[in-house]
Amino acid sequence: MHHRAIIVFLLLLLSMGLVWFGYSPGLHGGFLFDDFANLPTLGTLGPVDNWPAFWRYITSGTADPTGRPLTLLTFLLDAHDWPADPYPFKRTNLILHLLNGALLYALLARLGHLLGYDNRQGQTAALLGTALWLLHPLLASTTLYIVQREAMLPATCTLAGLLLWLHGRQLLAKSKTAAGLAWSMLGLGGFTVLGVLSKANGAMLPMLAVLIEAIVLTRQQPLRQADAQWAHRLTLFIFSIVPSVAILGYVFWTGLQGVLAGGPVGIRPWSVGQRLLTEPRVLLDYLQLLWLPRPFSSGLFNDQYVASTSWLQPVTTLSAMLAVFGLIGLAWWQRRRYPAPALAILFYFAGQLLESTSIPLELYFEHRNYLPALLMFWPLGLWLADMRSLRTFKYALMLALPLGMVWMTHTRAELWGNVHSQALLWARINPDSARAQTNAAQIEMQAGQPQAAIRRLNKLLVNQPSQVQLAFNLIGARCMTGGIAATDLDAAQLAMRGTPNTGTLFANWFERTLPVAMSGGCPGLTTQGIQKLIDTGLENPKLSAAGPQQDLIYLRGKIALAQGQPDMALADFTRALDLQVRPGMALEAAATLGRAGYPSHGLRLLDHYETVSEKVMKPSFGMPWLHAWVLERQHYWPYELNHLRNQLTLDAKASSVNTSSHSLHPGVPH
Repeated sequence: MHHRAIIVFLLLLLSMGLVWFGYSPGLHGGFLFDDFANLPTLGTLGPVDNWPAFWRYITSGTADPTGRPLTLLTFLLDAHDWPADPYPFKRTNLILHLLNGALLYALLARLGHLLGYDNRQGQTAALLGTALWLLHPLLASTTLYIVQREAMLPATCTLAGLLLWLHGRQLLAKSKTAAGLAWSMLGLGGFTVLGVLSKANGAMLPMLAVLIEAIVLTRQQPLRQADAQWAHRLTLFIFSIVPSVAILGYVFWTGLQGVLAGGPVGIRPWSVGQRLLTEPRVLLDYLQLLWLPRPFSSGLFNDQYVASTSWLQPVTTLSAMLAVFGLIGLAWWQRRRYPAPALAILFYFAGQLLESTSIPLELYFEHRNYLPALLMFWPLGLWLADMRSLRTFKYALMLALPLGMVWMTHTRAELWGNVHSQALLWARINPDSARAQTNAAQIEMQAGQPQAAIRRLNKLLVNQPSQVQLAFNLIGARCMTGGIAATDLDAAQLAMRGTPNTGTLFANWFERTLPVAMSGGCPGLTTQGIQKLIDTGLENPKLSAAGPQQDLIYLRGKIALAQGQPDMALADFTRALDLQVRPGMALEAAATLGRAGYPSHGLRLLDHYETVSEKVMKPSFGMPWLHAWVLERQHYWPYELNHLRNQLTLDAKASSVNTSSHSLHPGVPH
């Protein structure tokens, strides 16, 4: 027994060594896509180097009602300010992936024991199931994508929570009621909370526990003592069944409301009903990638994925729906005869419940498979570990499968370590993805190949004229080749007229482009042309909400400021502030006026803010409310606003003195 345990431990270490080898080329890659939308919060309100800054940062999350603070907390292991080096973030992700592998091995070994497999077969199957999951190339797009630590941490919490719950249930079976109840509550209750604080799908832990209870434990580990039965049923009801029913009810209610409402959801081009028709096709695509792995896939950019508009459009919609429900039904029907495959299948679809049903998230992301696929390869491991037949063939597969996975993961990691090659390959795999083509064009421009970027962007812009990311980057590429034509501005105006949302894209492009237009660095690009783009956006009914309107009006004010028209800039800044009264907006606008040499205008803006401060936007429920409470307790905004007011007052006095001095001595050069 001791000898076998040592061998298993060494093999597990060998598997982890192979994982590190497979992933190592990708550790030297850069930040990507949503990394830039999430990680800069490390420096938004200053370096996180003291306790007040820590509490401001940890409550600054906006994703999910919780803000995912546990994920934000782990980013502090890698950096305390922004910009930062991507290597520590990726290294921590890989370490977390290995930790999840160790926890997964413990869970699979425990489940194998509960199902009655002998130690040799159970441990071998657990080792193989863990190794194939750890080494699977599809998971590289989670592990090497820094921001998707938020998809990895719920898996950590789920694995730890299930292990603690199983330990508690074992104690209950031994009539150790108090200890068993405590461990069960910690596992199901405590780690569900931690999982949710990482990402919302951490809430799936209770439902996964219900599946394990129904398929594995009810028959394999019955509880004999009445008090143990009572404690277990109470714990399971409160911490598993009630949360599971609540999640199912939420998903059903969201879907029903979406179907009854009809039409596109927010910025999405599809309705909730169309999403529900589409996701079975997506899930089958995921399963194909899991069971027929390959070195390369579509990667991060899947905005081109075609939504189903009816049961037969595309034609695979109905068959995919039948296949998914058929797999679920078959697994439940055969759960007694084949508990391990049934559990793996039901675990997978339950793990996808929040992100692949009615909640209007984007249609397709590979990282959504990280947690659901935890048990995916365990039944294969059990079959391979059964040496009653095909022994030579199974030994060969035990060697070939992990080695094949290592090769594919290493190949994929090499791509993740080379931003240029990665962008070009993803653009080739996703020819209709505006994100993929824009990303590739930006890489080509950085490499001094603007003509290639122009060809790429023009080709897709013909079929997707409302894609502002294509039109704006085309202007950037044209500027690198000598200037833009009227048709380029026309294309950008057309995009602004039809785009459903610009997010931070337009603001970021504006900040880069306005100085170029002011300096005449791009022939054909003028402040008047940029002004027309803003005015077109203001007329776009899809951008009529207060947020987009505020952003555009504020940018129009910055143009007026750059043209030396402070009164017009102040008017625009004031109008923008009135749309959504926020202290941060007032601070930024007043500071912008001050930096431009108009401190008195900045003071007037702060005065206006004081008159409308009672209309400050109320934070939404959850972490935004807590963040606002933290800032209020720290008197953050009053301090920052008073500090800025004092500085602007000093600057205004100095400006007044200089003006008086020049009027007394007109011969003194300015």
